[in-house]
Amino acid sequence: MTSDDPGRTAPWTAPGEAPDTAGTQPGRPAAPALDRSPAPAPDEALGSDALTCRALRYAFGETRAVDGVDLAVRPGEVFGLLGPNGAGKTTAIRCITTLLPVPVGMVRVFGHDAARERMAVRRLLGYVPQQLSADAGLTGRENVALFARVFDVPRRERAARVTQALAAVHLTDAADRLAKTYSGGMIRRLELAQALVSAPRLLMLDEPTIGLDPIARTSVWEHINAVRAATGMTVLVTTHYMDEAEQYCDRVALMHRGRIRALGTPGELREALRVRRARAARTATASSTPHTSPSPSPATSPTPASSPSYDAEPTLEDVFRDVAGTGLDEQSGDFRDVRSTRRTAARVG
Repeated sequence: MTSDDPGRTAPWTAPGEAPDTAGTQPGRPAAPALDRSPAPAPDEALGSDALTCRALRYAFGETRAVDGVDLAVRPGEVFGLLGPNGAGKTTAIRCITTLLPVPVGMVRVFGHDAARERMAVRRLLGYVPQQLSADAGLTGRENVALFARVFDVPRRERAARVTQALAAVHLTDAADRLAKTYSGGMIRRLELAQALVSAPRLLMLDEPTIGLDPIARTSVWEHINAVRAATGMTVLVTTHYMDEAEQYCDRVALMHRGRIRALGTPGELREALRVRRARAARTATASSTPHTSPSPSPATSPTPASSPSYDAEPTLEDVFRDVAGTGLDEQSGDFRDVRSTRRTAARVG
């Protein structure tokens, strides 16, 4: 079952309380199928990528938030866009979702041009933003029903779709409570249900677990993986949590100051850094070998192999430091980014 069949319905099992990476552990109660409405036919000549960005640029005044981004996301994968506040991740997401125009470059979603076919692209997308999208004064069911109308789900299908989306994230029992009574993790799951009600082929998640405790973070990812495993849905997620990227993303792109600095699987990026470190260690050792002067004492001789930076297995954080020259926690971003992040963390914390 692949995401190239937009008209199918896929039965699937909702995740339970115990961790289950695949989200399909035997013995759990089955949630209703998430029905898919027929999507516009993609242009086959444009290839089979779920998402393609070419030379994408976007500026706020004189500041280039996105500066020539090239991406290709494959159908069915979880693709992580990693970087600090101010890296340009959210701006790129907003261009892809058509919430911002594409002034320079090209964005295509399943073959549809985001600049010229905005409505066709929107029918293929589900979007969970950083900012609050759930109304605290509405019940969970009313919130999801509102998004069903926004996404133009056919009227005769709305009630069933809302029920399916709530069941998909295990909020059936809380569906008729006001959202303001929900915990932070429940709010994020409600927002996921809002995005799933249209049965999207591409789900966009902007910092979906920011401000959540580890248990709530795991729960959100279990529900994402359960839907993905059942439907073949493609997921593009932005995050600065390296552990999430390592565990859940098939491939990642490291973004810094509006540009993609590295791209590959987490294992590929870590291995490439390990090779660079080993090469640097050999070079440092060779350059420190004396030719005409007495050998230095072991206490003063450079020994790259004994350095923690060479001994330790590289992490994604190490990879980011290598390609960007700084760590994720050292980038403050601009005022808009910091304010958005703090508001998100405050409302779900």
